[in-house]
Amino acid sequence: MAQHRIATFSIDGSTRYGAVVKGGVVDLSAHFGKQYPTLREVIAAGALRKLIEDSERRPPDHALDAVTWQPPIPAPEKIICIGVNYPDRNAEYKDGQDAPKFPSMFMRTPRSFVGHNAPLIRPRASAQLDYEGELVLIIGKTGRHIKESEALDHVAAVTLCNEGTIRDWVRHAKFNVTQGKNFDSTGSLGPWLVPYTSESQIADIQLTTRVNGETRQDDRTGRLIFGFRYLLHYISTFTTLVPGDVIVTGTPTGAGARFDPPRYLKPGDVIEVEAEGVGILRNGVADEA
Repeated sequence: MAQHRIATFSIDGSTRYGAVVKGGVVDLSAHFGKQYPTLREVIAAGALRKLIEDSERRPPDHALDAVTWQPPIPAPEKIICIGVNYPDRNAEYKDGQDAPKFPSMFMRTPRSFVGHNAPLIRPRASAQLDYEGELVLIIGKTGRHIKESEALDHVAAVTLCNEGTIRDWVRHAKFNVTQGKNFDSTGSLGPWLVPYTSESQIADIQLTTRVNGETRQDDRTGRLIFGFRYLLHYISTFTTLVPGDVIVTGTPTGAGARFDPPRYLKPGDVIEVEAEGVGILRNGVADEA
C-alpha cells in the first residue's frame, strides 16, 4: 500500500496544500481551498481521508522540485514540546536523578520553524545551534481530560521535527528554556503529514538523526519514558487540545551538545531526521543575514 502524504507548500508566492504522489504534488487547495483554507481546517473537519481519495483521481499539478515546503500546519494554536523523554537522555544530564515522575515540556512559536529543505538559521547571538530529531503527533479532535485509553483517537496525523536549539540560551535563566528554543527559523517541521491509522503505526518505530550522513541519534519510540497515550492524557489535564495542535514528543540521546567537545551545526551541514513509515525531514544550515 502506498504511503499517503499531505503537505503544505508554496509556489509562485501562494501557500497551498496537496497530496505528495509519484511524480509530484496534487494541488488540493485548488479544489478544496474555499471550504478548507489550510490543513488545519481539513483536520478539524476530519477530511484528510476525503482529500486523499480525491487526490488519487488526479494527476500531479507541480513537480516536487518546483515547490517550497512549509511546516504542515500553518499557525497552529499550540506547539508543545516534550523534553528528556528517552531513557538515555535522562542519564545524559549526569545529575544522579531518577527518571522524572512527570514529563518536562515547553512551548514553541510557529515562527521558530521552517519547512523541509529550508536552511535552519544559525543566529548572530550564538554559534551553539544544535539538532534534535523527534516524532510529532498532530491533534485531530478537541479534548480535555482525555483518558489514556482514548488518547490516540485524538491524533489525526504524524510528522517529523528537528527541534533545533540554541544551547547556551536554554541556560540563561534558572528555570526556563524558552528563549533557547524559540529563535526564528532554528527548527523544522515536515516534510508532510502521514494520516494516523493505528497504534502499531507509531508504537515502536525507529527514529534516526544524521548529520552529513553520520548517524548521531538512533532509538525507538517504544522506549519513550512517557508514551504517546500518557502525554495526551497529561497535557489535556491543563489545556484543551484542539485540531492542528502540534505535539513534539522528545528526542533520543546524541545531540551535538553531548559530545566532548560539542559538535554544533554550522553552515554547509545537512541534517536528516528519519522515522519508519513517515519519511525524511532534511535541512541545511545558514548564518543569519
